[in-house]
Amino acid sequence: MSAPTTLAVECARPGVALITLQRPDRLNAMSARMFDELREVGAQVAADPRVRAVVITGAGRGFCPGFDLDGLPALARLTGAEMLRFQERAAAGVLALHTMPQPVIAAINGPAVGGGLSLALAADVRIAATGAKLCAVFVRGGFSAGDLGCSWFLPRIVGLGVAADLMVTARTVGADEALRLGLVTRVTEPDDLIVNALQTAEQIAAHSPVAIRMSLRSLYANVDSPSLRTALELENRGQALLSPGPDVAEALAASAEQRAPTFAD
Repeated sequence: MSAPTTLAVECARPGVALITLQRPDRLNAMSARMFDELREVGAQVAADPRVRAVVITGAGRGFCPGFDLDGLPALARLTGAEMLRFQERAAAGVLALHTMPQPVIAAINGPAVGGGLSLALAADVRIAATGAKLCAVFVRGGFSAGDLGCSWFLPRIVGLGVAADLMVTARTVGADEALRLGLVTRVTEPDDLIVNALQTAEQIAAHSPVAIRMSLRSLYANVDSPSLRTALELENRGQALLSPGPDVAEALAASAEQRAPTFAD
């Protein structure tokens, strides 16, 4: 893979990767190249055992306002089959972010609109700056709000009724309302956003990587579980798998010795 041009990736803290969308002149609007680079960078970061948590944010004033409007006329000329291929290409970038084994924190520093909202929803944790604006804008342009996972993520995060409201009104939600709705879990001053997100990532990175991974797998499997019995079966097997492992032994030893545990990558 050549060096990405729409993203920047760095090791911001030990065990923490920071992915920054890098099209600040367009408020980090999405392009076909960005979709491809999200997929490629996502795969690289996911495969790096040294990375225990990921923060994604946008350069400059915006998080991501969705697909670059300059590309919309070309999209309108695509056939149905061509548009399907484009959608699958775009969705692969969002899916790569959501399926990382490491927890992903979206640091929403400005507008997160349309596909940019979907990108933020694909993260496991969302922290917003006070000036952030979130909007499922799709229907304003004649498109379905079922785009890049929005119709799957939203009801699981804010509930069915609120998701329906946001999808069919296409209204803009400010940071404070997003916090009340559960769309984000924290709101900070803009200057504190990245520091706050990186501190949260460091807190995650201090835990057992395999325990974190199994926790997320249980969470996303059981949100669709048909019954409590099925969910408990999955949880029981996960605990049985982890119990004889080295991280549990290290946690017990650290507790007995009154020190912080050290978990292997």
